[in-house]
Amino acid sequence: MSKEIVKTSKIDIEIGLDKEKMPIHLAWKATEEGMDREAEECKAFLLSIFDRNTKETLRIDLWTKDMQVMEMDRFFYQTLRSLADTYFRATQNQQMATEMQKFVQYFGEQTEILPKQ
Repeated sequence: MSKEIVKTSKIDIEIGLDKEKMPIHLAWKATEEGMDREAEECKAFLLSIFDRNTKETLRIDLWTKDMQVMEMDRFFYQTLRSLADTYFRATQNQQMATEMQKFVQYFGEQTEILPKQ
């Protein structure tokens, strides 16, 4: 596998804070060669970065004051579901991915995102 960089992209996250330094505005945009687009507003984001040297995960979790609990439940349900899929694609560990999906199902039911089975 080559380590030669043939293309780069940039992701910008804009955070607007109130007087108490609480997020009231979040927006993001990704730049691609030949594409210049405006930042898109969002209510929350989770960013996890695995440090190459320390082998630790660095993270930033932010959400705006106007994000409702039901929106946070849906955001976490969709994030957990995506993480289980990503874990499987990265590791091919079907057993653990299935266990993660069981929890996602439970979470969805408990938060009433999904109907209880």
